[in-house]
Amino acid sequence: MYPNYIKHLLQIEDVKVKKVYYGIDNTINIMLETKPSQHICPCCGKSTSRVHDYRNQKIKHIPMGMHSTILILRKRRYSCSCGKRFYENYTWLPKYQHMTRQLIKYICHKLRDTVSYKHVAKESNVSISTVIRTFNRINYPKLDTFPEILCIDEFRGNAETDKYQCILVDGRKKHQHVIEILPDRKQHHLTEYFISIPRKEREKVKFFIQDMWLPYKEIANTYFKNAKIVIDKYHFVRQVIWAIDRVRRRLQKTMSAKLRKYYKYSKSLILKRYKNLTKEQKEKCDVMLLYNDELRQAHFLKEWFFDICRETKYRVVREEFSRWIKNAESSGIKDFEDVAATFQRWYKEILNSFKYGYTNGATEGFNNKIKVLKRVSYGIKNFDRFRNRILHICG
Repeated sequence: MYPNYIKHLLQIEDVKVKKVYYGIDNTINIMLETKPSQHICPCCGKSTSRVHDYRNQKIKHIPMGMHSTILILRKRRYSCSCGKRFYENYTWLPKYQHMTRQLIKYICHKLRDTVSYKHVAKESNVSISTVIRTFNRINYPKLDTFPEILCIDEFRGNAETDKYQCILVDGRKKHQHVIEILPDRKQHHLTEYFISIPRKEREKVKFFIQDMWLPYKEIANTYFKNAKIVIDKYHFVRQVIWAIDRVRRRLQKTMSAKLRKYYKYSKSLILKRYKNLTKEQKEKCDVMLLYNDELRQAHFLKEWFFDICRETKYRVVREEFSRWIKNAESSGIKDFEDVAATFQRWYKEILNSFKYGYTNGATEGFNNKIKVLKRVSYGIKNFDRFRNRILHICG
């Protein structure tokens, strides 16, 4: 059915298979040779077909099944009338290499997964340093174009440049990918990067998605004049969760050891949505809330805020959110007073989150991939290699 089966199996053209056998280390050895033909002398440019000698070269190829593959090529060396001797060229074998182009592509493809260099080296039957050298040929240049929705966040990369690195992501649905990895999140370095982007490209950004970190907001106001700043929903919702949990922990310190342990291990009943609890869980939660007025009031504010988050009408959300802030400010609970002050500072940006619905979910997903990559690699200190690997996986 396939007369040129070698081309389909090995993905190599113009070769003849002379012998196939298993080696001592359970590798598949395939002996190959090519037809003699006319070749151009690299010295004088004349054509010659005169063979000087032969030698066998072992070349690593893509593994087949559970076995590594070794190609044993009978290389032909030609001689020219000018005295130059040279080996014939092969389209599938780079010069001065001992592995095929197909194996190089295979290694680069495998590195798109969140696996270590050691894992790829073991699968490809090459050394770890060979995998690293192969990957070092890949270099992703800095992009000078920005999408309409730009997401920014930081992650703990522990690279040589800084403890935290900054990630930029295209937030458009069906187009989500990592745009750039910056060496750190310091404001002067962010300024240097964004000022290098053409103004026309920065003016295309309509939404700037971030967490509640002030330097990002200052960057957005300076370099993205046409963009609306949107706070990721997770970052302001967790402020309320943290506040009620601090109230619970403060209350526990005044309890007996037995009661303190019960409140500690039953904290999920207070943190979860009340309407999502079972009947039995609601009864237990009611008993816990009856113990203290401050905890009961904090629970009411938490449930109210979650109801606001579930509201679909923006006008209702805006009114209820303003009322919630006023009630939290006058609640007498310091933790919720602090949350109200934070929400007041980020009032417009939080309302933009309710109005437009954009989040940093894609960015958090990429951050999780980066954490997996760090874990399997036991950290990557070289920032350039770390950046290229992230863009290779998430770009």
